[in-house]
Amino acid sequence: MSINLNDLSSFQSPGKSWQIAGDVTVDLDKPNKLNVSEGTGILVNIPTKKNKGKDLFTDIEHGDVDLELDYMMAKGSNSGIYLQGRYELQLADNWGATGVSASSNGGVYERWDESRPKGQQGYQGYAPRQNAGRAPGLWQHLKISFQAPRFDASGNKTENAKLLRVELNGVAIHENIELFGPTRGATSNEEKAMGPLRLQGDHGAVAFRNIKVTHYNKPRPELKNISYIVYGGRYEQEPQYDSIPPEAEGTSGILTSNLNTTARRFLIRYTGTLVVKEAGEYTFNVETPGGSGLVRVNKQEVVPMRAWNGKGTVALPAGEVPFELLYAKYMDWAQPALALRVSGPALREFLISDKEVGLADVVDPIIVDAQERPILRSFIDLPGDQRVTHAISVGSPAELHYTYDMDHGTIVQLWRGGFLDATPMWHERGDGSSRALGSVQYFGKPALTVAKLASEQEAWTTDTTGSAYHPKSYKLNKKSEPTFSYEVNGAIVMDAINVIENGQGLRRELIVQNPSANLYVRLVEGNKIEEAGKGMYLIDDKSYYVRVEDTAGAKPVVRNVAGHQELIVPVREKLTYSILF
Repeated sequence: MSINLNDLSSFQSPGKSWQIAGDVTVDLDKPNKLNVSEGTGILVNIPTKKNKGKDLFTDIEHGDVDLELDYMMAKGSNSGIYLQGRYELQLADNWGATGVSASSNGGVYERWDESRPKGQQGYQGYAPRQNAGRAPGLWQHLKISFQAPRFDASGNKTENAKLLRVELNGVAIHENIELFGPTRGATSNEEKAMGPLRLQGDHGAVAFRNIKVTHYNKPRPELKNISYIVYGGRYEQEPQYDSIPPEAEGTSGILTSNLNTTARRFLIRYTGTLVVKEAGEYTFNVETPGGSGLVRVNKQEVVPMRAWNGKGTVALPAGEVPFELLYAKYMDWAQPALALRVSGPALREFLISDKEVGLADVVDPIIVDAQERPILRSFIDLPGDQRVTHAISVGSPAELHYTYDMDHGTIVQLWRGGFLDATPMWHERGDGSSRALGSVQYFGKPALTVAKLASEQEAWTTDTTGSAYHPKSYKLNKKSEPTFSYEVNGAIVMDAINVIENGQGLRRELIVQNPSANLYVRLVEGNKIEEAGKGMYLIDDKSYYVRVEDTAGAKPVVRNVAGHQELIVPVREKLTYSILF
């Protein structure tokens, strides 16, 4: 369900610092300030000295829940989200910070005990794995999977609350965090199975939108009467069972790959009964690394025989239905491993098979650290099955990194957090690719940065044909930051890219020698480009900023082309702009 943000009726006694708006922006020079426009869809909190503000509670209460929303921080601001009003996940403007703590953006705030020794009152706080936050005034996306504490019939707590997973801007920052008790500032230290969502309102200016709550309060289906038959040999497809003798058979209390089979290649056929406690659509997700799996439920093939993993959905009635699962292990190098996960109506995905069978990658990841300013050449895969074959990824200790495409003289991605996972490139024979580890901003399909246009309305060239583009080299400055050089349309371009102080963004300086007529630089393309004053532009629904700093007298142009927008500048001898992220 989505929380209604047409007004404040979804909340209990909202204070005067809270309002509904249609748009919100930030001035990067003014701390703790949000500028709002009339309309609906955005929840805004602006506490002031006169009106200090108070926390906002939802009318609804929740137990197990997935919470998904966008939020925007004012400059220097901080706030928080309290699950069940008791367990706080910190929201903060940490733009330019590299270290992380429990009070950082996305941190699990500390518990507090005044009776503990001085300096140790705060405890059991959890820093995010990495700094995946973005600049003030940009929308940030948060996803929380929360498991409420469990209690017995007498009201005694039998299991602590947990953060099963927290993602910030597409990056996992917490997994399986046990919450031993309420954090500091909780409404009560008494834990319960249900409680309202609480948004901190007495600290700093913050905005929220697209608040979606998914409750998980239905009983899980169960397996019973499980029996198995094991067949030795390699089976990539379901065999004719009458024609092959079984190696072993018996009964089991659980689906598992650990049946102590003697064969290195084998097929296990499980049959049993699935007890469905709530009618509805159920999704089955089977993982079989080094082999294949098939799932039939209620005599319907839900997941066909498929290598490595498969997923399918089926409508099931309440009651007992027949169940069948095939697990074929046929890769000699792989260890036996099987996992089956099930989700359904108001039912979070859970593991119904053996919990002792680990499915972690058998390969230790090969992670490239950014502390020594690495520059790594590899393939880079972008959304939409685009592979950049001549990519150079540049790391920074400020935890802001980018990938440059030497085939087009352009930046294809920018990210904050960890640098690169080079496992796909360096493990065994590899495929030559590496992956960004942090929160990534992509810049669309690779295209020339500098191109010739017959007019300001001509479509931007999508490849280098006819441009005489020729990459030359790159040189490093004292900070190991590269300046790339290339030829295009008769001009020589020096493309210097530097990390702004504290990693707040990238500054790009283009020096163009012998520019010909009608040459343009495309700074950015996107679905929406908004002018924000002082040379600032907000891109794609406030995903990042572009700040134009020096055009050598040329005038930037925002143009509409083929359903999207582009920010272009006529080429002079010099152009400097920054990407703030």
